[in-house]
Amino acid sequence: MGEQIDLFEASASAVGYLYQLRKALYFCVEQTGAGPDWSVAIEAGDDIEVHEDAGPGLYQLKHRAAGTKMTDKATDLWKSLRIWATGWAESAASQDRPTFFLLTTAEAVAEGAAYHLRPPGPGSPRDEAKALGLLDEARRTSRNETNKSAYEAWDKLTADQRRSLLERVRVLDAAPDIDETTERLQRLLGLAVGHEHAKVFLERLDGWFFRRVVAQLRDPASGPVTGLEFDVVFSDRRKGFGPDSLPIDDDLPETGGADPDGGEQVYVRQLRLVNVGDSRIQQAVSDYLRAFTQRSRWLNDNLLRPGELGKYEKRLVEEWSSRFEEMREELGQEAAEEAKVREARAIYRWVDHHARFPIRPGCDEPFVTKGSYQILADEQRVGWHPEFQERLMALLGSVSSK
Repeated sequence: MGEQIDLFEASASAVGYLYQLRKALYFCVEQTGAGPDWSVAIEAGDDIEVHEDAGPGLYQLKHRAAGTKMTDKATDLWKSLRIWATGWAESAASQDRPTFFLLTTAEAVAEGAAYHLRPPGPGSPRDEAKALGLLDEARRTSRNETNKSAYEAWDKLTADQRRSLLERVRVLDAAPDIDETTERLQRLLGLAVGHEHAKVFLERLDGWFFRRVVAQLRDPASGPVTGLEFDVVFSDRRKGFGPDSLPIDDDLPETGGADPDGGEQVYVRQLRLVNVGDSRIQQAVSDYLRAFTQRSRWLNDNLLRPGELGKYEKRLVEEWSSRFEEMREELGQEAAEEAKVREARAIYRWVDHHARFPIRPGCDEPFVTKGSYQILADEQRVGWHPEFQERLMALLGSVSSK
């Protein structure tokens, strides 16, 4: 039973962290186009710390099961008050005060303290004096040991300090949970890239945002995500979803100094036939891996038009074929092996340095062309040595017979 409870608590904690990321990203997307003068940080001054024109805001986030009610003695409420009260007591009265937000999926009970600390609006009466009285009463009558440190922090504040603190508190209850927040985020992104691409656009934005937050947590010197930074990233990734482009992901695999034999794949054997060196083979392996992964993602995410990849490969083969056949004609039947290798290396040099055929006009990353040629070489649809098919057949036959 204890193990089940631990697993449940671990799962709830994980959802809570993911909820932080989702809400922080939602804020960033929501601010897109509103100007660059804002920033967002996670686990800095609070769960989420926001700076914008309206001033700094510190957010405590609580993701709770459907039907959860926030009472005057709720641990979530008092834990937030403990954090804010501690900072309030330690800071100078003249210091610029942030606004404190308790954002929770739980619902504040009617006429409770949290209910009276909602932002003012239609159907949402705000009464800080009532909230203060209810909190003082809860503290006086509660025997909840979990809230003990929060009550002690509350006791250290004077009556005036409690009042001034609650003036800065906003309870945002009944907030969308992580699933609904994700749905809202996708609808928002659909306005930027089209609703058919919103999900895969969010996945790519998520990947960047996660890595960026990890960098901020590991090294505070990297600073928060700024509006200027996010606008650049958002705009750059959105371009990849235009009709004349495709997204290029920045987390594609690299060889990282892997064995240049590349697992003795056929495209590597092709390079060995024409004496390409290890460092260039490593680059070829990298191009192959990146292109293979990127093309697979495009296919899996339905970003390619019907037959588009086949048409692209057909063009690559045609461009190679004209040069390859010309090379074979120039060499003739009696050419020495040295001449064959020399001319074959020239063909491969063309692929490596000059062949740049974008799959779409706005998607012109060199590795897509170069890696696609390695994929075609692996399938023996192209090659470099004028006798690559015969040589490979002999090589592969000798390997299989061992």
